[in-house]
Amino acid sequence: MKRTMPYSKNVTRREFIAQTGLAAAFLTSGRSAKALSQQPDERKRTTRPNLILFVTDDQRWDTLGCTGNPIVHTPHIDRLAAAGVLFMNNFCTTSICMSSRASIFTGMYSRRHQINSFDQPLPDNLFAQTYPALIRKAGYRTGFVGKWGLGGPLPENEFDSFDGFPGQGQYFHTIEGKTVHLTRLLTDKAIRFLHGCSGERPFCFSVSFKAPHVQDGHPKQFLCDPAFEELYKDKTIPVPKTADPRYFQSLPEFIRQSEGRTRWQIRFSTPELFQEMVKGYYRLITGVDVAVGRIMAALEEMSLDQNTIILHTSDNGFFLGEHGLAGKWLMYEESIRTPLIIRDPRLPLPMRGRRCEEMTLNVDIAPTLLDLAGVPVPPGVQGRSLRPLLAGAPIPWRHDWFYEHLYGHDGRIPRSEGVRTKEWKYVHYLDPDPPYEELYNLKDDPFEEKNLAPHGKCEPILAHLRSRWQELRQNLG
Repeated sequence: MKRTMPYSKNVTRREFIAQTGLAAAFLTSGRSAKALSQQPDERKRTTRPNLILFVTDDQRWDTLGCTGNPIVHTPHIDRLAAAGVLFMNNFCTTSICMSSRASIFTGMYSRRHQINSFDQPLPDNLFAQTYPALIRKAGYRTGFVGKWGLGGPLPENEFDSFDGFPGQGQYFHTIEGKTVHLTRLLTDKAIRFLHGCSGERPFCFSVSFKAPHVQDGHPKQFLCDPAFEELYKDKTIPVPKTADPRYFQSLPEFIRQSEGRTRWQIRFSTPELFQEMVKGYYRLITGVDVAVGRIMAALEEMSLDQNTIILHTSDNGFFLGEHGLAGKWLMYEESIRTPLIIRDPRLPLPMRGRRCEEMTLNVDIAPTLLDLAGVPVPPGVQGRSLRPLLAGAPIPWRHDWFYEHLYGHDGRIPRSEGVRTKEWKYVHYLDPDPPYEELYNLKDDPFEEKNLAPHGKCEPILAHLRSRWQELRQNLG
């Protein structure tokens, strides 16, 4: 890991907040975090840290200022990265909502938790092994707000405070005669939960946004808060290199006929559509950023920020026209790579603002939260606690990991498995007969433009990764 400076833009944070008319969202407290940390609190305080997990929906890793995006405004999330650790190579082990969220809750691969369809709930014995259940059992006050993402009845009795919704939800709601955007509504509910907390009992709080997921069936797809409608209108979004039709034409027929191409037609098939849709996607992300700012301000007002660890991540990535596709599902980087930030105020100053290059996974979230709460990690968990990486400890780490996507038996979403190493990616599509393989040298070909699997000169590495795929799929069952 190396020390880096947070990403900066020409527009300052204060100017941005003023431009969007949301100054109160961030500047609700006249006290700085430094001043707060210096003020004694007469109330009894727990020594165990509070935990907040922010999970966005369909947010790819490169849509934050701190990860290098030069257009999207995310000053509050960037602030978390500047005060914590930014994990640059974080991935989901299955790029679809319900499977990934089950992995986040349990720390297990889809192969083990078996959540591969939208109507499946976590069975009781498995829910008992999730981080919210175990942390609650250890004495934490637990809360959940937002998109639940799994099937079955909502687990209203499994949290001290539960305000989640099933399915995809809707972006606009009527509250007391006024139309309110879902992100703003969830933020209000999150702050309400925090106001119900005290310093005497630690809390573990999961905030699950719908944004920046599309509103399926709506022609605009990305429905942002009206406060952000004017954002990015003066910007031109660069077209991805692999959006060139020649890259799409090189893909096999079953991908060219897949759901990813159908959704590309809806979102990115003309230059005008592309600009409109990506800007809508960015506006939803900025809405989440303002939500994070409001929640952080509430923590500061309550003098809880210096004992609250924040994690920010997403369930999976998202194609913005790369390879002529939309959606996610496939094992390309845009689909599987997600943001991950951990801000721990207890870290010494020299350990903050770092970037970690190790490969981390969504299955690492649950054991990390359990470890930070001082709760033993169950033996069935397949991820690893990120606490040593957070502390900068030089420990051995994973050199490769297994990907699986088992949803989509009708062929519209090709089922696949594979192995990603630091330099190579092997993809094995399960449905074609014979199975179809892809091999990419990520060091030389970061945009995955040239499939090396058919080339004889790569047969040794192909054979090695094919063997590793078989080994991992057997061991992870």
